[in-house]
Amino acid sequence: MPFVDTPDGRLYYRLEGASGPVVVLSHSLGLDHGQWAAQAADLQPHFRILRYDHRGHGASDAPDGDYTIEQLGRDVLALVDALDIERFAFCGLSLGGMVGQWLGMHASERLTHLVLANTTARVAEPAAMEERRKAVLEGGMAAVVDQAMSRFFQAAWLERHPPVVAEARRTLLATSPVGYAGCCAAIRDMDHRDGLGSIDVPTLVIAGDYDVSMPYSPHAEQLAAAVPASTVVRLHAAHLSNLEQPRSFSAALFRFLLPRALDSYDAGMPVRRAVLGDAHVDRALAGMTDFTRDFQELITRYAWGTIWMRPGLDVRTRRLLVLAMTAAMGRWEEFRLHVRTGVVHELEWADLEEVLLQVAVYAGVPAANTAFHLAAEERLKAGDAPAGPRT
Repeated sequence: MPFVDTPDGRLYYRLEGASGPVVVLSHSLGLDHGQWAAQAADLQPHFRILRYDHRGHGASDAPDGDYTIEQLGRDVLALVDALDIERFAFCGLSLGGMVGQWLGMHASERLTHLVLANTTARVAEPAAMEERRKAVLEGGMAAVVDQAMSRFFQAAWLERHPPVVAEARRTLLATSPVGYAGCCAAIRDMDHRDGLGSIDVPTLVIAGDYDVSMPYSPHAEQLAAAVPASTVVRLHAAHLSNLEQPRSFSAALFRFLLPRALDSYDAGMPVRRAVLGDAHVDRALAGMTDFTRDFQELITRYAWGTIWMRPGLDVRTRRLLVLAMTAAMGRWEEFRLHVRTGVVHELEWADLEEVLLQVAVYAGVPAANTAFHLAAEERLKAGDAPAGPRT
């Protein structure tokens, strides 16, 4: 298992992705690096993702005694130093966001971007954190699990998403009471209000409209007002906004971490070739005339350099959508092209069958009938027809 040794013990981490800028994801009190599974999957095509367990959590060591936010911040620096990571974007939620504030105030030269989600510069009731610290040391994690879960998620969301809720509950109950208590002390004693103005990196503040632990007003509102280069995103979620609204959370990260000029010809051409194949694109370009030149540039810039490059949907999903829409609209030349190129890359014939059954229900049997017929022709041309019945 991957660990890094610090003066106070071992930290568990996961570093995923072969290339790209590094994004460090830092979890909330009582959970672990698994909190970020959805975001790690979404971000990996564009970044290297470093997830880790705070001291006292998950597979990291749980030293005795009270911790400080400074110690948790220095743990992050020790981790990235051990992995030879000079600069990184940091995204922290709740406790992770408090660590992010410390990094922004004391190690801003290491940061490219900072995301502070569902967090605060000073908890509203420090005494409540002290009560929680004592409760887990005396009664274990079971003493706080019900209260914590009611704050993590909206009540209706708790009922509708049992697998996510069960995983969060299991992780919370498995957390070391000693480590949890140590982090409660760090939150209890933290007060970053006077230092927020010194954070000089681009900062995104994410708040949940139904976060009763750290509501937008005053917590996120104060962060946004005090951090000079900050913007705000509000999600329809409670405290663990990245679990309640995973796609919206990832979309907010993409908009913040991947700002780019839209309508790019140079960016669109490689995508066009990857999706449609060199042979098709070469034929289109070879047949280009003065009359069609602007149109070819338009589709390369707008379709391939803009829409197909948006990170919110992966290429496989986009292929399936194109097949469904071209079949439903009877755009058969485009349908054939995307059948032919799709099954060479991300798609299988079983995917095509499912899409065309959806077309039959929502766009009509005649459209699906034609689409099945054309897809079967393309399958024969590809030499990928199913074997006959076995005897």
